[in-house]
Amino acid sequence: MKFSELNVSQNIKDAIAKMEFDTMTQIQRESIPFLLEGKDLIGQSQTGSGKTLAFAIPTVEKIDLKNNTPQALIMCPTRELALQVSEEFKKLARFQRRLKIATVYGGESIVKQIRELKRGSHIVVGTPGRLIDHINRKTFKPETVSTVILDEADEMLNMGFREDIESILNVTNPERQTILFSATMPDRILDIANKYQDNPVKVKISRKTVTTDSIDQFYFNIKRQFKFDLLNRLIECSESKLSLIFCNTKRQVDILADMLLSNGYNCNRIHGDMKQSLRLKVLSDFNQGKINILIATDVAARGIDINDIDVVYNYDIPENEENYVHRIGRTGRAGRKGTSYSFITKSDGYNLKKIERYIKKKITKGEIPSVDDINQKKINQFIENLHPKFDNAKLEKYKTIISENFQDYPLEDVAALLLSMHLKLEKDNGKSMTFNSRDSKEPRGAGRKSGRNQRDGNRDSNSDRIYLNVGYKQKIDAKKILRFLIDNSKISFEKIGKIDIYEKFTFVNIPEQYSKTVVKKTNNQKLDGNKVRVELSRKKK
Repeated sequence: MKFSELNVSQNIKDAIAKMEFDTMTQIQRESIPFLLEGKDLIGQSQTGSGKTLAFAIPTVEKIDLKNNTPQALIMCPTRELALQVSEEFKKLARFQRRLKIATVYGGESIVKQIRELKRGSHIVVGTPGRLIDHINRKTFKPETVSTVILDEADEMLNMGFREDIESILNVTNPERQTILFSATMPDRILDIANKYQDNPVKVKISRKTVTTDSIDQFYFNIKRQFKFDLLNRLIECSESKLSLIFCNTKRQVDILADMLLSNGYNCNRIHGDMKQSLRLKVLSDFNQGKINILIATDVAARGIDINDIDVVYNYDIPENEENYVHRIGRTGRAGRKGTSYSFITKSDGYNLKKIERYIKKKITKGEIPSVDDINQKKINQFIENLHPKFDNAKLEKYKTIISENFQDYPLEDVAALLLSMHLKLEKDNGKSMTFNSRDSKEPRGAGRKSGRNQRDGNRDSNSDRIYLNVGYKQKIDAKKILRFLIDNSKISFEKIGKIDIYEKFTFVNIPEQYSKTVVKKTNNQKLDGNKVRVELSRKKK
C-alpha cells in the first residue's frame, strides 16, 4: 500500500513524499487505518519497523489548528527518543506551519520548556518524569489531550516509570484515544492496556520482518588483536554515508573512538558517562551528517532513530540476542537496505549460534577485504578526484620548480614519489587475521578475567607476556599502564593486548615482534613516582 492512497490531507502526503517514503511498512499498513478511525491500539514491533510514522500520521491528521491547546501527548522513555520522535513530527508537519510541537525532558532548563508550553502547543512529546513536573507546576494541562501515545512502553516500565505513566493517564481526558507501542508484551504492559484502553486493536509484527528482509548480515571470524584492522579495512572499502559501531562497554567506546580519530576518521562517541548536552550535540551532528561514524553502547544508542544509517558494526558481539536485533535494526529502516557486520572472536562462537537460532536465519560469513582491495580503492579515488583538476590547474610555477631541481630524475619517478607520499598505500604484514571456525568453541571457563583484568585485548599465541613490578597497591590502573607503555616505547595503542593487574605486579600481552623493544625502552622508567622494573615473562599460551 502506498502512502499516496491514505485518506489524509495533501499537506501530509506532500511531507511524506518530501521524506522520500513511498510504500508503507507492515506496522504502518496495519495500524494507520484503525488509528485514523480513533480506535485504541496495541502495537508490538521492533525498532526500525516504522512505528513512529505509524502513529504520527493519524495524530497530525486529527489536530485542530484553530484550537491552541494540547491535543496529543507522546510519552517516551529517554530524552534522545523524545527528541527523535519530535523531529519526525516536525518533518511530517512541515507544510502545516501553524502546528506547534513542544518537547519536554529532564537534563535541560525547565524555564525554556515552560516558555514553549505557554506559547501554546498542539502536540507535546516528553519523558514521564519531566511531564509530571510540568503537570505539578500547571505549565502543562493534560485535560485537553484527546490522544495519548506510549512509545517503547516496555522500556518505560523497565526504567521504573509506571507510577508516573499512570498518574499522567489518570488526569487526561477519559474519552481519549490511547495508543501503546512496545517491542515486547510482558504482563505489566497488558495490565496498563486493560486498565486504560477501550477494546484496543492488536497489531503484532513478527521479528523476522525487522531483522531479515532489509538487512544483509555478515560475520567475520577474527583474532581479537586484528579487530581494529578489520574495522579499518571495512570502513575504507565502504560507500556508506552514516555508520554506527557498537561496543559492549563505555571504556571500549572511548578507546575505539580515539583510535578512529587518530586515523583521521570523521567520528564521535556516545555513552552514559557523557553530559546530556554533549550527547544531544553528538546525536544532532550525526543526524545532520556532520560526523559520519558514531561509536556507541547499547543503552546510549536507544535514542538513535535515524533512517539513513547504512551500516551497523558489532565491534563487540552483544551480550544477548535481543540486543543484536536492536542493534542491527538501526539500519535497513523504512524500506531501505542496510548492512551489518559482526566481529566474532574465538570465545564468541556460541553466541553467534544463539543469535542465528533467535533470528531464524543463517548469518553469512564475510570475506575480509585484502590490502590490495583497499589500495586499489585509494588509487581509484585519487584518480577520480585528480582528473577534473587538470581543467583549471595553473601549473607553470610548479613546472619550473621541477625542471630546476629534479633534472637528474625521470619525470615518472618524480610523479611516483609524490604519489607515494600522498596515497600512503597499506602494507600487508603477512599474518592471518582470522581463526579457523572449527576452533570457535573454547573450553568452559575460557576467556574469564583473571586477577584485576581491566583491559581485555590480545590473547593470540603470537604474543609475549611482559611483567611490571607495580600493581593496584600502587594505585595503578589500565589507563596508566597504557600511557606508560605508549609514552616510553612509542608502541601504538592497538598493539597493546590484555592487561592483568594484581596487587603488586602487572602482566601485559605484547605482540612478540615488539615485546623486546618495549621491555628495553620501558625498564627502569618511572610511573607515578615508582621506578618500574619491566621484564619479558613468557610467551602467552
